[in-house]
Formats: sequence, structure tokens, C-alpha cells
Amino acid sequence: MSSLAPSFATRPGEVHALLGPTNTGKTHYALTRMMAHGSGMMGFPLRLLARENYERLVRAKGRHNVALLTGEEKIVPPNARWFSCTVEAMPLDRRMDFVGIDEIQLAADPERGHVFTERLLHARGRSETLFLGAETMRGLLSRLVPGITIDTRPRLSQLSDAGPLSLNRLPPRSAIVAFSATEVYALAEAIRQRRGGCAIIMGRLSPRTRNAQIALYQNREVDYLVATDAIGMGLNMDVDHVALAGLHKFDGRMTRPLQVQEIAQITGRAGRGMRDGTFGTTGSCPPMSTAMVEAIEGHHFEPVRQICWRQSQLDYSGPEALLHSLQRSPPRPELIAGRVSSDVEVLNALIRDDEIRPLAQGRKATSLLWDVCQIPDFRKIGDGSHARLCGRLFQELLRNGQVPAQWLDGQLRGLDRTEGDIDTLMHRLSGVRICAYVAARQGWMRNGRHWQQRSREVEERLSDALHERLTARFVNKRATALLRRAPTGEEPELLHAVRRDGRILVEGHEVGQIRGFSIEADMPADGAEAALLMRTARKALRQEFPQRVRRFLQSSAEALEWAGNGVLSWQGAPIARLEKGENFFQPALRLLPGEFQDAAQQQSVEAHATRLVTQHLQARLQPFLSLGQKVAGQPALRGLIHRLTEDGGTTPTLAADRQLPRSDRESLRRLGVVIGPRRIYHRPLLKAPLMETMVLLAGLWQGRTLTAPQGGRVSLPASEGAGLPGWIEAGPVWVRIDIAETVLGQLLPRRGASQRQAPPDLASRLNVTPAQLPALLKSLQLRHVPPTPLPAGQFGPPAPLMVQAGRGTARKTAGRREAVPGSAKPKRQPQGRKPLADSPFAGLAAWSGAQPGKLPTPSGTRRTRNKKK
Repeated sequence: MSSLAPSFATRPGEVHALLGPTNTGKTHYALTRMMAHGSGMMGFPLRLLARENYERLVRAKGRHNVALLTGEEKIVPPNARWFSCTVEAMPLDRRMDFVGIDEIQLAADPERGHVFTERLLHARGRSETLFLGAETMRGLLSRLVPGITIDTRPRLSQLSDAGPLSLNRLPPRSAIVAFSATEVYALAEAIRQRRGGCAIIMGRLSPRTRNAQIALYQNREVDYLVATDAIGMGLNMDVDHVALAGLHKFDGRMTRPLQVQEIAQITGRAGRGMRDGTFGTTGSCPPMSTAMVEAIEGHHFEPVRQICWRQSQLDYSGPEALLHSLQRSPPRPELIAGRVSSDVEVLNALIRDDEIRPLAQGRKATSLLWDVCQIPDFRKIGDGSHARLCGRLFQELLRNGQVPAQWLDGQLRGLDRTEGDIDTLMHRLSGVRICAYVAARQGWMRNGRHWQQRSREVEERLSDALHERLTARFVNKRATALLRRAPTGEEPELLHAVRRDGRILVEGHEVGQIRGFSIEADMPADGAEAALLMRTARKALRQEFPQRVRRFLQSSAEALEWAGNGVLSWQGAPIARLEKGENFFQPALRLLPGEFQDAAQQQSVEAHATRLVTQHLQARLQPFLSLGQKVAGQPALRGLIHRLTEDGGTTPTLAADRQLPRSDRESLRRLGVVIGPRRIYHRPLLKAPLMETMVLLAGLWQGRTLTAPQGGRVSLPASEGAGLPGWIEAGPVWVRIDIAETVLGQLLPRRGASQRQAPPDLASRLNVTPAQLPALLKSLQLRHVPPTPLPAGQFGPPAPLMVQAGRGTARKTAGRREAVPGSAKPKRQPQGRKPLADSPFAGLAAWSGAQPGKLPTPSGTRRTRNKKK
């Protein structure tokens, strides 16, 4: 009870409390009251709020009159009269006319509550003391602070429940609140994908990063904010709706339900000034109960009945005595022991350390040990490293009276690196905050101001890098520009343009490109962004598209680019596809989908593209396509050319073709038409410059994609040659038709000869192996006798490959078209036998006047007998 006596015994000045929900103007009122006094001090729950209000005081009173005191920052001009501090850093040894404490209900917090309770009981101004907080503290303040006057302010705007909303339905200017870093990242990524991007607010962010993220939101570069419950502590932003992603939180020890007062503190950030706000849930969070909603809307909450307390009059005679004094029981029933804080945990750990315990003897060493233990554990790793750091600093301070500059320099050098991901940068910032705290402690560092400045510079660099990482990961600037809404909620008229290279710009952001006659978006987009992107891009094309169509209608055939699969491109973009048409040399054309403004525009483009295709084919294939005109006056040749055109440039050789007069055959030869033993073909079509066009047409006609062979190839494997125009199947390979017809003409036995020797280089000429040659000759219907090796004991060259006349040669099939697969085989014709050379029949044949090697027929014998008669 003795620890409360000084506060109650002396009451310098009046003590007031201003209570009420969020958005009542309490903080503004307190700052106004403080500046009305000759000196004053305000304690805030967050370093960010202390910095924010420090800047407000500087603008009002001048930088030389205002001080900033936090754990990591200490800016104290010599004649400072007004102080902005965190509650923990308030210098109670300074006598001020005014003292104010913000968010006094945090005295019930199990971790930090004892600090707020200490200020509530002992911090007083000479003229005025003011406590700001929730209405739930009224009864407790009346009991603990006799004579206090309490005023209540109503909320300036109305707060109402909007119920559960999905992420897709959240209105602009919404804040989504989660209770872990993992949830914050997941929600931020979902918002980026659905709504373009968001700002991030977490307690682990440095003030500079948080300010940059808040500016990102306040400047309407993004319309959404994803935050932890740190948003509930006095951060004033233009939030219209607050959506909770959960109704439970992990408080450091266990996951517990949120109290209604906590939810009200968070959701109360919706609506600023006289503007109303709404709240609700989102994602997988269930809706709030009716009782909870009514309590939040009506600001009716259970009063705070107990607050956390810890002894402030400590025994420094030794570490054990210090620890014992910290564990004393509260003197009143309204005061309870809070959770064991990190400084007590570090003290426990160092007392058990064999190196530290002998050194911590006496009041001075014990007091220093406690000061070191109070270094905040910003990193929160939980592996004992923070206790080891405090132990090392205690030894340095005890032995040398200060922290070595080289140690702090090494720490800052190791942390001053801006590469890495978001969590890495946050971890480094936590390390810098510890360095800044050490540098800010009076008497711990030689030239402490220099090290404070150095720590601040490193923190600013890391903060800027962290802001860039957060923005790059969770903000799609193009999407946010497209999805930005006017204040009235209507879709804005976005500025758009098309560059000369076809890039489409909307609000200065590239959203896609005109390719051919269609729009190609820069990235896969869905939902609202995709719809707005396409609407805006089409608006940009209202003037550009007719000009593009006009340029195409004025283009020539050379402007088209042909692909092997039949796709036609214009200016590097696909616009149409060729398909099988009425005949081989007249493919059909189909336009690809485009942003045509009407059917007439599409039809004009399609008609012009068809004309360009026809012009291109006529120019490329002019020697062949003009054959019909050149033989118009020769009916026999006109029919042959018609067959060539129908069959795609080659046609089977008929008996009538062989009987053409020499003059007609010579005319055809001059035109490039060759009548071979099996096939008739147009020699220019087989040349490399036209082969790609012929292969494309053949692929369209057959309904598949063919690949043109390399120039100079004579034969191809079946997998490469099948279906190629100007190539025929020859057993295991496909052979170019002109080579095959030339070889046939050279191999067939001359008239009157029964066989003919094949050239020794036949396999190499056909680019096949000797083993493949028999199957090749058989496929060409050439009877042959394979080379025969000499019997054993005989010497000399082996018998060569011989091609024989007779059934299966071109002579026996010249009068027919090539057999159609599946048709009936021709009847086998009987043939006379060949007599042996040394038989009597050979002599009889010679005596009767028959040709050598043939037997006379019975009818021939009768004619001989009649003649003799």
C-alpha cells in the first residue's frame, strides 16, 4: 500500500479523465490542453503515435520547443517544453504543468498494463493531469484516483454493422484486420489478385515503413488496407469499413476469443469526423453474434474491474532481492499481477548465469543489471539469444562503463543490408531497434548522439527497402489505377491512348497491345480488373481501330507473313487461318476473332485478305497456274493440264499420254511438264523456292501440318516424307518424283531386251542402303535378280543386279492408271514357255521360221502346212 501513498498524499493540480469510444476527438482535445500550458508531457501507447503527435507539436510550437522520447529515439532540445513520449519512456523526474496519458484502458493489458497503471497512480502535472480512454474505466478511475473529474464524449459519427462480406464484395476504403503475420500476407495477396493491391500495417513495421504504407492508402494509390489489431491504437485514417478476418487471437501464450471491447476498439476506426462507418467480418470468419453487434453499435461494454500492477519501488541490494521485490503481491483488490514480462524473464536467466551472478553484487551493479534487462526484446526469437545479448552488454558496462563503439558499429554494419525478402528486412529492423535503444540510453555510449543518428540512418534505409518490397508484392499499380473509383462510387472516366507501336495506355499504365485486330492483355486478369481493362481498352480503340483497318485495306500481298500451319500474320500478329478449299490451289480463309466494330468492317478485312492470298499464290505459282492458258488451243494437252491441277501438280501417266505426238510432248517439255513412266509432273513445282508453298497447300488439303524437306534431299524416311507433294512412296522410303521417274526410265529394259543391268551406284543415287534397295525396286514394280556371288573356287566379279522385263514392269502397266488400293487385281495373262537352247524344240523353231527362243503356236503350224500345200 505504501507505493500508492505518494500519489494520494500530494495532488498537484486537477486530475481529469476524458472517456468515450473511438472518433470522439479525445487526442486532439488533450494536445490542445497541453499546448495551453507553459509545459507538458503526453504518453502514447505506440512509438508511431508518439512520432505522429511530435510532428503536430513541432508544426504548432517549433522544433526547438518540442521533444520526442521513445525507447529508440531521443530528441530533446535544451529548452524543450512540450514532450511527446511513449508511456514507457515518460521522464517522470521532470516536473511539467500538464501530464496526459492516452489509451489508459491498456492498464488492463497483461503484458504492458503495469506501466500504464504506474502512470495512472503516480504521473501528475503541476496544473493538470488528463487520462484518455474507454468508458469502461470510469468506475475504476473513481476508486483509484480520489477527486478525479470524469467527462464522457459521444462518438462523432455512427458505427453500424454491415454483416459478413466476401473479399470480392468489400467496398473501397476498407480495412481488413487479421491477427497474425501469416494471415496478413495471405489476405494481402488475395486482395492484390482481386482488387489490385493494398497497404500493410503491422506492429513489427518501423514508423517510417508504417507511415509510407499509410501514405500509400491515404493518397488513394490503393483502396484497401490489411492490418493487425495495431490499427486500433489511435491510427487516424480514412477508413469507411472495417472487416475482421477472425474473432480469436494468439496473445503470446494461448489463442483466446476477442473481447467485445477489443473488437469495438478495432472496428471503431471506421468513419472519421462526421462520416459514418460500418464493420463486419470477411473471409472464413463467422458473423458476429447479435449481442456483440448491439454492444458495439451502442458502446455498451463490461466495465474494467481490475488492472495489472507491478511494484515500482524496487530493492537493489542484490539480484535476488530485486527479483523478490518485483514479485510482491498487489496492495489493493483492484490491482492484479500481470503476466511475467520479458525483462523479468531476462533477469531470471541472468541470475542463473555463472558468469553474471558473481558480477551483480551491490546496489550499483544490481541497478545496472535491471536497466540492461529492460532492453526490449524486439526480435522475439525465443531461443535465449536476447538474454545472452543483455548479459554481454551488462559485462561491458560494468567493466568499461560503456558499450564499446566497435561492437555497435559491427552490429549496424551487419544489419545495414537491403537485400532479402520481407521477413528478412523485418528481422534486421528489429535488430536495429535494439541498437537504437542502446544508443539512446544516457551514459551507455560515448558520443551517443552520433550512434543514434547512425542507427536512424540504417533504420530508414531498411524501412524504405521494406516499403518497396511490400508495395512490389502486394500492389498492382496498373490494376489499382483501373479499379479506382470516383468518390461518388461511379466508374471514373479513365484516360487512355494508343502508342505508335500499338501499346495501349490507361492512366499512364500499359494494359496491353493491339495485335492484328485483337487486344492482347499484358497479364492474365479476371474479375473486375479484366472487365474494366477490356472496356477501357476498347474505348481506346474507337479511333485507332478504323485507322488500323484502313491501313490493312491499303496493304499489298507482301505485307502478309505465312506460317507452316496456315496462319497468316500482319505486322507480326496472327489475323487469319487458311483451311481446305474447293481445290488444291484455292484454300479457304477464316479470320481470327478481333475487335471489329461491325460486320461490314469484318467482311471488308476478310475479302481483302482473301485477295492478298490469291495474289500471293498466283505470283508464286504463276508458271504452273498459267499452263491452262498456254495450251488453251490444244484439247489433248488441256485435259492433261486439268488433271495436273486437280491432282495437285502430279498425276498418273495414262496410255493416251504415251501416245501423244512428239510435237505435243515437246511443247509440254518446254512448259516444264514431264511425262514419266509412272507419273506426270511439273518440274518447277519441285524446286526449293516453291516447295514450301506446295507443302503448305498439301497440308491444308490433307488436314495436317507438313514440313518441307531440306534442299538437295533425294529420299526421306516414311515419317518425314509421307504426304509431301512431289514425292512418291518407294518401299521403306519416299523418293522425289523426278528422281524416281528418271531412275525408272534408266532401269526399264529396252524394247526387245529381257533384262537390263542396274547401275552399280543405284543405292547411293537414291540415298538408300543396299539392304533397302530390293524393297524399293519391288515397290516400284520392277522385277529384278539380286547380285549372285560366284561359286566356291571361281574368281571374278559377282553377277550384277539385273532388272527384268515382264510382268510387273511399266510395259505391262502402261495402259492402266496406277492401281487404287483395295481394287481387284488384273487377270494374269498366259505366256509361252522359253525352250532350252540345246533342246530339239529350238531347232524346230528355227526350221519353222519362228523367232529364236519362242515356240510356234498351233495356229502358226497350220498356216505353214497350208502354205506347203
